Amino acid sequence: MNSSKSTSVVQPDCSSLLNRSAMKKLEQLFGWLFCLKNSKPVIAVIRLSGVIGKVSNYRSGLCFEGVNEQIEKAFKIKGLSAVCLIINSPGGSPVQSELIATRIIKLAKEKETPVYSFVEDVAASGGYWLACAGDEIYASKSSIIGSIGVVSSGFGFHHALNKLGVERRIYAEGKNKSILDPFQPASEEDVNIIKNIQKQIHLNFIEYVKNRRGSRLSQTDEILFNGEFWAGRSATDFGLIDGINDMYSFIKQKFGEQVKIVYVASKQSWLKKKFGIANKNLTDDLVNNIVDCLEHRIINSKFNFE
Repeated sequence: MNSSKSTSVVQPDCSSLLNRSAMKKLEQLFGWLFCLKNSKPVIAVIRLSGVIGKVSNYRSGLCFEGVNEQIEKAFKIKGLSAVCLIINSPGGSPVQSELIATRIIKLAKEKETPVYSFVEDVAASGGYWLACAGDEIYASKSSIIGSIGVVSSGFGFHHALNKLGVERRIYAEGKNKSILDPFQPASEEDVNIIKNIQKQIHLNFIEYVKNRRGSRLSQTDEILFNGEFWAGRSATDFGLIDGINDMYSFIKQKFGEQVKIVYVASKQSWLKKKFGIANKNLTDDLVNNIVDCLEHRIINSKFNFE
């Protein structure tokens, strides 16, 4: 008599598998929440200090090429909560100001990261342009803010040439190629050309400030955009800045005491770090530094109230 063996098939417990999967997801969720709770906010700090653009024939000041790597590095920091800009600049090149500010604004939008500006001594003209890259701007009571205008300056030496009996000879193709020659009297046509350029740059500046500050601006265009500059309190009242505060107090108020601050500095050569020089020729560098100091003095003297 043949006997047949019965084979039993074990069916998987679907509810058990589902429970295990759900528990794993819950563990991951709680782990993520725990890490989030215990992680410190990360704040990147970028210093933008000095005259913007070319400072002298020997050295460049604050320019896009020199700070772009620094800006990109700041926005690549893992777990970034915010970027703080320390601004201390009397202004300079409108083009370099726009390039630097635009880069910061675009990266902040891409990374969905807030940017806060903090003014030290001065944020005037192009310096204020940089400050407006921040979503909010803060300064000290005695900080100088504003100077939203455009200026060009030079010297005329034609009277000196006449006294010396020197004849100026210049040859050019294009009737406006030699405008504003300092050895010739300035003509009305020359001045009009420069004034038209200044007007275009000024309108661009005004449009940018209005776009960045929006309804916070509380004064008329005639007051805000005539080139005048103000101390911190007045700048706050006019809506040019958001208040009187320093960076460290702001970070504590906004993010708490447990924060990680990362200072993002631009790269410097070993000689520059050790001795504050850029050239191998020490004599040349000494002369360059003297020229730079004099030019910085001239540019900054307008905003010095010592």
